[in-house]
Amino acid sequence: MSIIELNKRQEQIIQIVKEHGPITGEAIADKLNLTRATLRPDLAILTMAGYLDARPRVGYFYTGKTGGQLLSETIKKLRIQDCQSLPVVVDKNVSVYDAICTMFLEDIGTLFIVDQNALLVGVVSRKDLLRASMGNQDLTSVPVNIIMTRMPNITTCQKDDSLYDVAKKLIEKQIDAMPVVKETEKGLEVIGRLTKTNLTKVLVDLVEDELL
Repeated sequence: MSIIELNKRQEQIIQIVKEHGPITGEAIADKLNLTRATLRPDLAILTMAGYLDARPRVGYFYTGKTGGQLLSETIKKLRIQDCQSLPVVVDKNVSVYDAICTMFLEDIGTLFIVDQNALLVGVVSRKDLLRASMGNQDLTSVPVNIIMTRMPNITTCQKDDSLYDVAKKLIEKQIDAMPVVKETEKGLEVIGRLTKTNLTKVLVDLVEDELL
């Protein structure tokens, strides 16, 4: 559901439905001196956008929702699977040096660490790698599992979780990315990632939908 900028005729339709609803499409067309076919696209848009609702053999009625309320409903309906991106994982035994190279080449801020069964065991951020690189140790000989944040101190989400709820967790915990996981008998399999960049893209897409 997208929030749209209403044209003059759509605003007139909403006003008529507010005053006379429930009202049939034919009755709305008569009040505007237009054909039902001419109004059909506008009625479809207003119904899909959430401004109007329709009941068979009854007609259209106004939902009473503002543009802001409709936008809020749109966001709260979004699930993680609607906007997640591919995860970048590394084995827990790779060196800190290799982890830094992977992060640089993939242009990301968080790596998810997995074991030999490809199950989540840790998370490493830019800060973790920067902190490790400031010491005098040989980064090629230090395994990344030494510096990673381990389970159960990792915040995860699942594909059916609410995007809004997960976004609040990102802010509350001050983290840049969260692994999207699937529960298996052996542990958590990483199937995606949710980042602040994903959230920004959702916001941009919603605004662009409104401008179309």
